[in-house]
Amino acid sequence: MDFRSDTVTRPTPAMRAALAAAEVGDDVFGDDPTVNRLQDHLAARLGFAAGLFCASGTQANLCAVFAHCARGDAMIVGEHAHTWAYEAGGAAVLASVHQHPLPHAPDGTLPLERIAAAIQPDDPHFPRTRLLALENTLHGKVLPAAYTAAAAALAAGQGLAAHLDGARLFNAAVATAGPGGDPWVAARALTAGFGSVSVCLSKGLGAPAGTVLLGGADFIARARRARKLLGGGMRQAGLLAAAGLHALEHHVARLADDHALARRLADGLAGLPGLTVEPPQTNMVFVDVAAGHAAALAEHLARHGVRGLGTTRLRLVTHLDVTAADVDQAVAAFRAFNGEARRAAPAASL
Repeated sequence: MDFRSDTVTRPTPAMRAALAAAEVGDDVFGDDPTVNRLQDHLAARLGFAAGLFCASGTQANLCAVFAHCARGDAMIVGEHAHTWAYEAGGAAVLASVHQHPLPHAPDGTLPLERIAAAIQPDDPHFPRTRLLALENTLHGKVLPAAYTAAAAALAAGQGLAAHLDGARLFNAAVATAGPGGDPWVAARALTAGFGSVSVCLSKGLGAPAGTVLLGGADFIARARRARKLLGGGMRQAGLLAAAGLHALEHHVARLADDHALARRLADGLAGLPGLTVEPPQTNMVFVDVAAGHAAALAEHLARHGVRGLGTTRLRLVTHLDVTAADVDQAVAAFRAFNGEARRAAPAASL
């Protein structure tokens, strides 16, 4: 029962068949037909001129920074965003771009007034602010289309480019569209106004690797040069692109199942003493654990085959390889710990 991340998904048999049957070429020369089809398909459906297949979300985001900014420029990010907190400082280390992190509001947004106040004037004393980078979803929270459009418009009005890290864009789109809605329409609304968007294929969508970076033709040309610089030029990458195409065709709408399982998990844990459960918006459940019991709970869950991330704040992610039975078994493991703790220490908080 691996709830650590939706990155642990494995290709389905149908995806493996699509991968094996892929028509391939040399993508560095631009003649892999499956890569080209993936890039063109995603760009057209989300309203961009062109796309670039990258090895990972980290690489795609860094290519975007290279393409939008010059050495010594600055970008505004959220303090919990992957580009700032979880991508090894690549913007600074490799692109020489200063990152200016801002605190998030409780709903995951960056307040517009904080963004506006963080934009540096074009003055020799300061790095020039050139880019606003947002992430959707952020820790499972959906940034609504009205907010993302306003943030992108603010950036444009101040002469900044806007990039969206869409590592879990389709989770946000499925949640936004709701039952019976079209997630592709929602995804297009969530990306409107951004100069570039990275769309990860290897998380909830279940592909083994790959992220598509979308943008204008000139932007993608600059990003392609950055990808080469970063060692991301792959040859017969159509094998991976075929998995991505299969994911986009078959695994977008089913993300609603992951969201339903996350709610089932949260409901099962709600009310247990010593646990504070944050109601999920998409496929991530966050659980605050009473500090005195966190280490013991982690050991207990490990013994029962339940894998999550964190101790005092535990993250549990539902995905393609998690079933309702897995969720129920995980809830049972939490409840068993609760009973053991009560028997061991009746006066304790658990």
